[in-house]
Amino acid sequence: MSMLTPPGMGGKYRVTGNQYPRMRRPRSKVRIVAVVVTTVAVVGLAGWGTLQLVDVFGGKSTPAKNTAAQAENAAKERTCKAAAAPGSAAPIAFPEPGEVTINVYNATAKGGLAKDTADEFAARGFKVGTFGNADPEYDRKVKVAALLIGGHGPKAEAAMRLVAAQFKGTTTLKPAAAGSKRATGTVDVMLGKGFTKLSGDKAVEKALAALARPSAAPSAGSC
Repeated sequence: MSMLTPPGMGGKYRVTGNQYPRMRRPRSKVRIVAVVVTTVAVVGLAGWGTLQLVDVFGGKSTPAKNTAAQAENAAKERTCKAAAAPGSAAPIAFPEPGEVTINVYNATAKGGLAKDTADEFAARGFKVGTFGNADPEYDRKVKVAALLIGGHGPKAEAAMRLVAAQFKGTTTLKPAAAGSKRATGTVDVMLGKGFTKLSGDKAVEKALAALARPSAAPSAGSC
Protein backbone atom coordinates (compact mmCIF):
# COMPACT_ATOMS: atom_id res chain seq x y z
CA MET A 1 0.00 0.00 0.00
CA SER A 2 1.30 3.42 -0.90
CA MET A 3 1.89 6.00 1.75
CA LEU A 4 -0.52 8.24 -0.18
CA THR A 5 -3.35 5.78 0.18
CA PRO A 6 -5.67 6.91 2.93
CA PRO A 7 -6.00 4.44 5.70
CA GLY A 8 -8.91 2.02 5.35
CA MET A 9 -9.20 2.58 1.59
CA GLY A 10 -7.50 -0.65 0.78
CA GLY A 11 -5.77 0.85 -2.15
CA LYS A 12 -9.01 1.50 -3.97
CA TYR A 13 -8.24 5.20 -4.43
CA ARG A 14 -4.60 4.90 -5.22
CA VAL A 15 -2.87 7.99 -6.49
CA THR A 16 -0.43 7.33 -9.27
CA GLY A 17 1.86 9.43 -11.40
CA ASN A 18 3.80 12.53 -10.47
CA GLN A 19 0.91 15.11 -10.59
CA TYR A 20 -0.90 15.94 -7.42
CA PRO A 21 -4.34 17.43 -7.23
CA ARG A 22 -4.49 21.08 -6.08
CA MET A 23 -7.30 22.48 -4.09
CA ARG A 24 -8.65 25.85 -5.56
CA ARG A 25 -11.14 28.26 -4.08
CA PRO A 26 -14.31 28.36 -6.24
CA ARG A 27 -14.60 31.55 -8.34
CA SER A 28 -17.20 34.10 -7.28
CA LYS A 29 -19.73 35.00 -9.99
CA VAL A 30 -20.27 38.44 -8.43
CA ARG A 31 -16.58 39.24 -8.71
CA ILE A 32 -16.49 38.23 -12.36
CA VAL A 33 -19.48 40.44 -13.19
CA ALA A 34 -17.90 43.39 -11.37
CA VAL A 35 -14.67 43.04 -13.35
CA VAL A 36 -16.57 42.91 -16.65
CA VAL A 37 -18.64 46.00 -15.82
CA THR A 38 -15.56 47.96 -14.74
CA THR A 39 -13.72 47.06 -17.94
CA VAL A 40 -16.64 48.17 -20.12
CA ALA A 41 -16.91 51.46 -18.23
CA VAL A 42 -13.18 52.22 -18.62
CA VAL A 43 -13.25 51.47 -22.35
CA GLY A 44 -16.34 53.66 -22.80
CA LEU A 45 -14.80 56.62 -20.99
CA ALA A 46 -11.60 56.31 -23.00
CA GLY A 47 -13.57 56.32 -26.25
CA TRP A 48 -15.62 59.36 -25.20
CA GLY A 49 -12.46 61.26 -24.24
CA THR A 50 -10.90 60.47 -27.60
CA LEU A 51 -13.93 61.84 -29.44
CA GLN A 52 -13.76 65.08 -27.41
CA LEU A 53 -10.10 65.55 -28.30
CA VAL A 54 -10.85 64.95 -31.97
CA ASP A 55 -13.61 67.59 -31.84
CA VAL A 56 -11.35 70.13 -30.14
CA PHE A 57 -8.33 69.70 -32.39
CA GLY A 58 -10.48 69.19 -35.46
CA GLY A 59 -12.05 72.64 -35.03
CA LYS A 60 -15.57 71.35 -34.45
CA SER A 61 -17.84 73.54 -32.32
CA THR A 62 -20.31 72.45 -29.71
CA PRO A 63 -24.03 72.83 -30.48
CA ALA A 64 -24.18 75.89 -28.18
CA LYS A 65 -21.30 77.60 -30.04
CA ASN A 66 -22.84 76.74 -33.39
CA THR A 67 -26.14 78.30 -32.35
CA ALA A 68 -24.41 81.51 -31.20
CA ALA A 69 -22.42 81.73 -34.45
CA GLN A 70 -25.58 81.25 -36.52
CA ALA A 71 -27.36 83.99 -34.60
CA GLU A 72 -24.41 86.36 -35.09
CA ASN A 73 -24.27 85.65 -38.82
CA ALA A 74 -28.03 86.22 -39.15
CA ALA A 75 -27.77 89.60 -37.38
CA LYS A 76 -24.82 90.59 -39.57
CA GLU A 77 -26.74 89.64 -42.71
CA ARG A 78 -29.71 91.76 -41.63
CA THR A 79 -27.41 94.72 -41.04
CA CYS A 80 -25.78 94.35 -44.46
CA LYS A 81 -29.17 94.15 -46.19
CA ALA A 82 -30.36 97.25 -44.37
CA ALA A 83 -27.21 99.16 -45.31
CA ALA A 84 -27.53 98.12 -48.96
CA ALA A 85 -31.19 99.14 -49.18
CA PRO A 86 -31.94 102.07 -51.53
CA GLY A 87 -32.05 105.38 -49.72
CA SER A 88 -30.38 104.03 -46.58
CA ALA A 89 -27.50 106.55 -46.91
CA ALA A 90 -28.43 110.20 -46.63
CA PRO A 91 -27.19 112.31 -49.58
CA ILE A 92 -24.73 115.12 -48.90
CA ALA A 93 -26.29 118.58 -48.83
CA PHE A 94 -23.66 120.89 -50.32
CA PRO A 95 -23.60 124.59 -49.42
CA GLU A 96 -23.64 127.26 -52.09
CA PRO A 97 -20.17 128.45 -53.18
CA GLY A 98 -20.94 131.89 -51.73
CA GLU A 99 -21.33 130.28 -48.30
CA VAL A 100 -17.76 128.93 -48.31
CA THR A 101 -14.70 131.06 -47.57
CA ILE A 102 -11.44 129.77 -49.05
CA ASN A 103 -7.90 130.58 -47.99
CA VAL A 104 -5.42 129.52 -50.69
CA TYR A 105 -1.80 128.71 -49.83
CA ASN A 106 0.98 127.66 -52.18
CA ALA A 107 2.95 124.68 -50.85
CA THR A 108 4.94 124.25 -54.08
CA ALA A 109 8.03 125.92 -55.58
CA LYS A 110 5.99 127.52 -58.36
CA GLY A 111 5.50 131.24 -57.76
CA GLY A 112 2.14 133.02 -58.11
CA LEU A 113 0.12 129.82 -57.89
CA ALA A 114 -1.88 130.85 -54.83
CA LYS A 115 -3.11 134.14 -56.31
CA ASP A 116 -4.07 132.63 -59.69
CA THR A 117 -6.01 129.80 -58.01
CA ALA A 118 -7.71 132.20 -55.60
CA ASP A 119 -8.89 134.28 -58.56
CA GLU A 120 -10.36 131.17 -60.18
CA PHE A 121 -12.23 130.27 -57.01
CA ALA A 122 -13.58 133.81 -56.78
CA ALA A 123 -14.79 133.54 -60.40
CA ARG A 124 -16.74 130.41 -59.40
CA GLY A 125 -18.59 132.25 -56.67
CA PHE A 126 -16.50 131.30 -53.63
CA LYS A 127 -15.41 133.85 -51.07
CA VAL A 128 -11.65 134.24 -50.88
CA GLY A 129 -10.33 135.16 -47.47
CA THR A 130 -6.59 135.27 -48.11
CA PHE A 131 -3.83 133.73 -50.22
CA GLY A 132 -0.06 133.35 -49.98
CA ASN A 133 2.71 130.87 -49.31
CA ALA A 134 2.11 127.87 -47.07
CA ASP A 135 3.59 127.65 -43.59
CA PRO A 136 6.76 125.53 -43.13
CA GLU A 137 4.55 122.79 -41.71
CA TYR A 138 3.13 122.21 -45.22
CA ASP A 139 5.62 123.87 -47.58
CA ARG A 140 6.96 121.34 -50.14
CA LYS A 141 5.30 118.53 -48.12
CA VAL A 142 1.95 118.20 -49.90
CA LYS A 143 2.27 115.49 -52.56
CA VAL A 144 -1.35 115.42 -53.78
CA ALA A 145 -3.15 118.12 -55.77
CA ALA A 146 -4.40 119.82 -52.63
CA LEU A 147 -4.71 119.35 -48.90
CA LEU A 148 -8.00 120.77 -47.61
CA ILE A 149 -8.29 121.74 -43.96
CA GLY A 150 -11.78 122.45 -42.62
CA GLY A 151 -13.86 122.37 -39.48
CA HIS A 152 -15.67 119.52 -37.74
CA GLY A 153 -19.12 118.09 -38.38
CA PRO A 154 -21.27 117.24 -41.42
CA LYS A 155 -21.55 120.86 -42.63
CA ALA A 156 -17.81 121.39 -42.50
CA GLU A 157 -17.23 118.11 -44.36
CA ALA A 158 -19.77 119.11 -47.01
CA ALA A 159 -17.92 122.41 -47.53
CA MET A 160 -14.59 120.59 -47.91
CA ARG A 161 -16.06 118.14 -50.40
CA LEU A 162 -17.55 120.99 -52.42
CA VAL A 163 -14.07 122.51 -52.69
CA ALA A 164 -12.49 119.10 -53.41
CA ALA A 165 -14.82 118.62 -56.38
CA GLN A 166 -13.22 121.68 -58.03
CA PHE A 167 -9.83 119.99 -58.31
CA LYS A 168 -8.43 117.83 -61.04
CA GLY A 169 -6.42 115.20 -59.21
CA THR A 170 -6.31 113.74 -55.74
CA THR A 171 -7.23 115.81 -52.72
CA THR A 172 -6.93 115.04 -49.02
CA LEU A 173 -9.44 116.22 -46.44
CA LYS A 174 -8.19 117.05 -42.95
CA PRO A 175 -10.40 118.32 -40.09
CA ALA A 176 -8.88 121.10 -38.03
CA ALA A 177 -7.29 120.34 -34.68
CA ALA A 178 -9.65 119.56 -31.81
CA GLY A 179 -10.77 122.70 -30.02
CA SER A 180 -10.22 124.85 -33.11
CA LYS A 181 -12.61 127.81 -33.49
CA ARG A 182 -12.57 127.51 -37.27
CA ALA A 183 -15.88 128.43 -38.86
CA THR A 184 -17.87 125.62 -40.46
CA GLY A 185 -17.74 127.20 -43.91
CA THR A 186 -14.02 128.07 -43.94
CA VAL A 187 -11.60 125.84 -45.86
CA ASP A 188 -7.82 126.24 -46.12
CA VAL A 189 -6.44 125.02 -49.45
CA MET A 190 -2.80 123.87 -49.53
CA LEU A 191 -1.82 123.54 -53.18
CA GLY A 192 0.53 120.59 -53.56
CA LYS A 193 2.93 118.97 -55.97
CA GLY A 194 0.11 117.11 -57.78
CA PHE A 195 -1.80 120.28 -58.63
CA THR A 196 -2.11 121.24 -62.30
CA LYS A 197 -5.38 123.16 -62.59
CA LEU A 198 -8.99 123.24 -61.42
CA SER A 199 -11.52 120.99 -63.13
CA GLY A 200 -13.93 122.21 -65.76
CA ASP A 201 -17.61 122.81 -65.09
CA LYS A 202 -18.79 119.43 -66.41
CA ALA A 203 -16.18 117.54 -64.40
CA VAL A 204 -17.19 119.45 -61.26
CA GLU A 205 -20.88 118.67 -61.82
CA LYS A 206 -20.08 114.98 -62.30
CA ALA A 207 -17.95 114.88 -59.15
CA LEU A 208 -20.65 116.60 -57.08
CA ALA A 209 -23.31 114.23 -58.40
CA ALA A 210 -21.21 111.23 -57.36
CA LEU A 211 -20.51 112.72 -53.92
CA ALA A 212 -24.17 113.57 -53.39
CA ARG A 213 -25.08 109.89 -53.74
CA PRO A 214 -22.60 108.11 -51.45
CA SER A 215 -22.39 104.36 -51.89
CA ALA A 216 -24.72 102.59 -49.44
CA ALA A 217 -22.87 99.32 -49.77
CA PRO A 218 -20.81 98.48 -46.66
CA SER A 219 -17.11 97.74 -46.92
CA ALA A 220 -15.98 94.26 -47.95
CA GLY A 221 -14.64 93.59 -44.49
CA SER A 222 -18.00 94.08 -42.77
CA CYS A 223 -20.19 91.82 -44.95
